[in-house]
Amino acid sequence: MSFPRQQARTRRFTLGAPRAFQISPNGQRVLFLRSRGGTDPVACLWSMDLETGTEQVLADPRAIGAADEDLPPEERARRERLRESGGGIVSYTVDEGFTRAAFALSGRLYYVDLVGDDPKPRGLPVWEPVVDPLLSPAGDRVAYVSGGAVCVVSVDSSGTRVEERNHVLSDPDEVGVPGVTWGLADFIAAEEMDRYRGMWWAPDGSALLVTRVDDSAVARWTVSDPANPEDPGHTIAYPAAGAANADVRLAVVPVAPRSGEAKRQWIEWDRDALPYLVRAGWTSGPDGTPTVILTAQSRDQRTLTLFTADPVTGLVFDTHTETDDAWVEIMPGVPDFTRDGSLVWIGRSSDGARRELYVGDRPVTPSDAYVRAVVDVDGPRVLCSLSPAGRPGEVTLWLVDLAEHLSAPVEFPGADAAGVHAGRLRGDTLVLQRRDMDTDGSRTVVIREASTLTRQSVTEVANLAQAPELPEPNVRTWFAGESGIPAALVLPSWHEEGSGPLPVLLDPYGGPHAQRVLQARPAYWGSQWFAEQGFAVLVADGRGTPGVSVAWEQAIHGDLATPVLEDQVTALHDAAGRFGCLDLDRVAIRGWSFGGYLAALAVLRRPDVFHAAVAGAPVTDWRLYDTHYTERYLGLPQEEAAAYRESSLLDDAAGLRRRLMLIHGLADDNVVFAHTQRLSAALVAAGRPHTVLPLSGITHMATEEATAENLLLLQLRFLRESLEDPSTGP
Repeated sequence: MSFPRQQARTRRFTLGAPRAFQISPNGQRVLFLRSRGGTDPVACLWSMDLETGTEQVLADPRAIGAADEDLPPEERARRERLRESGGGIVSYTVDEGFTRAAFALSGRLYYVDLVGDDPKPRGLPVWEPVVDPLLSPAGDRVAYVSGGAVCVVSVDSSGTRVEERNHVLSDPDEVGVPGVTWGLADFIAAEEMDRYRGMWWAPDGSALLVTRVDDSAVARWTVSDPANPEDPGHTIAYPAAGAANADVRLAVVPVAPRSGEAKRQWIEWDRDALPYLVRAGWTSGPDGTPTVILTAQSRDQRTLTLFTADPVTGLVFDTHTETDDAWVEIMPGVPDFTRDGSLVWIGRSSDGARRELYVGDRPVTPSDAYVRAVVDVDGPRVLCSLSPAGRPGEVTLWLVDLAEHLSAPVEFPGADAAGVHAGRLRGDTLVLQRRDMDTDGSRTVVIREASTLTRQSVTEVANLAQAPELPEPNVRTWFAGESGIPAALVLPSWHEEGSGPLPVLLDPYGGPHAQRVLQARPAYWGSQWFAEQGFAVLVADGRGTPGVSVAWEQAIHGDLATPVLEDQVTALHDAAGRFGCLDLDRVAIRGWSFGGYLAALAVLRRPDVFHAAVAGAPVTDWRLYDTHYTERYLGLPQEEAAAYRESSLLDDAAGLRRRLMLIHGLADDNVVFAHTQRLSAALVAAGRPHTVLPLSGITHMATEEATAENLLLLQLRFLRESLEDPSTGP
């Protein structure tokens, strides 16, 4: 099987890999999702007994008869925001005691008992379609969203009629009201804030904290497919830069037998000053009293405030505030609290250069590390991820045990080299996943008694994902230029030192929140395939990418074009000076999303350096992208017109002198097709030839097998033809 076909069929080699781990309170059992093989897109729910190391399938969609998915629109949108490319059981929840798990398949609700010798998935009679079910802490109820309303069903209640088992918690008068939904994350929260949920159970199961989203003021855009003119398309509420956002509120709703007996309590903060609801949930004080927590952010994103609230009275208290002259970064995993009620937070270091992990007002991680996320808080233990100083391509886990006054890195058993790690922690049991340069895919182990770091019990979880049929990546990494740009050069496996020069292909993402230069073999598989076709492939993480410093990330504030392009050129020239095999007379660049923007930017503004570009799903006019992302870097377009103009590609169209291929999914609701259409129209108006590849029915993720395979082959052909005679341009 060719690499393009294999990559498409395996969904970029993710199928068959274990993920979405949950750990039992006693640390003796883990649940996870995994399909049965590297080309099987249907994920099952699995359990592993750590005493015996045995795995067991708890729920298989094929056995249930729900493998052929018929997803409700809300679930399709949710998966698009999650960039979920698999099928089957893609998410699940468990109760606190690890006695039950609940999940949805094709809009239907299922649960499985985790106790007993013969677990069997059972359906619950509910109002359908079901979206994002959430099991209560005691496991006796499931909350879910259907028709824009939050509903609750009792797992053990008697009776067969749906009406007898379910009741609506959200406002019944708003069911079906256009623009109003309860219990779901709004577009901005899911796309830009990594908040994919809109409801949370109270720790004692007595109430739900629920979002109410009203997007009636948000502009409506139509996403249609010209290949199917009989299809009217679908309308989306898209909050473009400078325009209205959805109005998001929070309410505590007691769980009562009937909705009429439940009186909701609104949680009100200054939503005019802090309109973005970033995080929400619950915590319990030392006396066990449930308390609402939430973080909210200003529209200009220079202020982020943590609030606590009394769920009974609705009184809100300002607990902690962060400010920044550029923007306050939303950090994963925070806020959280230790067992004694101390705030766990990621904030700026005293010199402002990095981010540190704080418990209370005390930093607890190395002063020179770059803290990335809080992974888990388990009683007095905090597990976070960080990059050691000067090594942004490495991601390690760091365990802080406040009771034992321990702070140390968590090492993967038997691994000495650098890598990229992720994990979970509960009940003194650690799930640890590792990718590195020596291994195809990832390895997962479960470590008992993790706080002692003695690893008296280590169990490996099988990874059924396929490895690519490629030579081992031939990668050289270094820091390019005076500013130290993380860079990697990927060469053909057959290339010998001193042999003739190779055409160069830059393969960056180059923008915020993503790195390509990592100490992980899977990060280079696509680049290695292009290298095997005869290219020297250069990957560089310039300013704006994470992992280096706060100043490095914020260097793009007010200008999304100049720094990122300059750093690609600097890395290219630095690589040419270090390695004698780069032909600077034949240089191309390819990328997707922000990388697509960067690729088009390169040939438009630096035709002296770049001779061809493939731009996939590019942002071409930042006025067409969403509020939270775009305004973070460029401000409001009404106030910063010059910044938007300088970062746009449209005014550069008349200057195109090189070959440019634009690729875009017609069903993309993140970077809508209008971006490519407007740039193409500007190029046509200027008489500049170019290639447009519209993808019918494809969203921002090209996961359909034939499309994903041929996209790589078409790009390769275009790049080869374009560089055969780079002196000839449009």
